[in-house]
Amino acid sequence: MSGLRRRNDFFVMAVAVVIAIALGGCGYHLAASGDALPPNAKTIYVERFANSTRFTGANDELMRYIKDEIAMHDRLQEVDSPAQADLILTGDIESIYTLPSAYNSVLEPTIYAQSISVAAQLKDVKENKIIWQAHGINNSQNAQVVAQTVVTTTPTFQQQNLRGADIAKMQDIQVAQTQNAAARNQMMQQVAKNLYAEMAEGF
Repeated sequence: MSGLRRRNDFFVMAVAVVIAIALGGCGYHLAASGDALPPNAKTIYVERFANSTRFTGANDELMRYIKDEIAMHDRLQEVDSPAQADLILTGDIESIYTLPSAYNSVLEPTIYAQSISVAAQLKDVKENKIIWQAHGINNSQNAQVVAQTVVTTTPTFQQQNLRGADIAKMQDIQVAQTQNAAARNQMMQQVAKNLYAEMAEGF
């Protein structure tokens, strides 16, 4: 009986894996094409997101990445006023955290983890209804804040206008400033990508 149960459990697990793979592939397709968006929707207005965090200006920073992401997919044209829009995107930055995640031998932080969580909703103006909404759209990035911990081969570092030799010459305060800024930019860019993907998929 236990052998039958194990075979049944294995079968259920295998089915779950197949479904997950299928959904993952489907999600990628929808995110690229925007098939979940209303077919007749051509324009979108991105309203300034609320900011429920203590980081002043974080919503303006995120807005730039969201607009860039919309433009990159070439599915919707962003417009300057709600009156011109087929869709209106609104949202809120729910949280931003920066916490030490690694320490040296004297318990000084060497790596900080940055994370962001966003809520958003999409309104169909013609139908006058919310067609998508989500909470907890998030991303996290690590910032190495001393030269010894900076990995210069990562994509995040290579996007910067720095080389390994530059980092070696910097004081710790300079390393911390540049790497925290780079991690923040990467975090904002990635959460904007996640938001667009979820909006386009309808998840």
